[in-house]
Amino acid sequence: MFRRTFWFTAGAAAGVWATTKVNRKLKQLTPESLAAQAANKAVEAGHKLKDFALDVRDNMAEREAQLGDALGLNDPVDRELPAQRGFAVIENTFSTHTKQPKYLENTRYSINNRNEDH
Repeated sequence: MFRRTFWFTAGAAAGVWATTKVNRKLKQLTPESLAAQAANKAVEAGHKLKDFALDVRDNMAEREAQLGDALGLNDPVDRELPAQRGFAVIENTFSTHTKQPKYLENTRYSINNRNEDH
């Protein structure tokens, strides 16, 4: 008699447990529950993306400061202008107002040659 009572009680407990488990799973699979789960996942993903963007911005600013220090861009600016550079003057040796250069004298490639032999 005790065996029958034990197995009847064990079966009833397993049935209640299985029914409860199935009902919970069915509630999780309703359209409203699925929509709420999707919304929660989207909000979590948005928070993670925002945190990532903030980390990138902070690291970018830190690296920019490091590069500015390395390149000397963060040094104080001198208000004094640099001295004006002098310009080299190159003499125009082929000007029509000057004498023909020595290496072109007595050749047909002179500056005064206007192809008059044609």
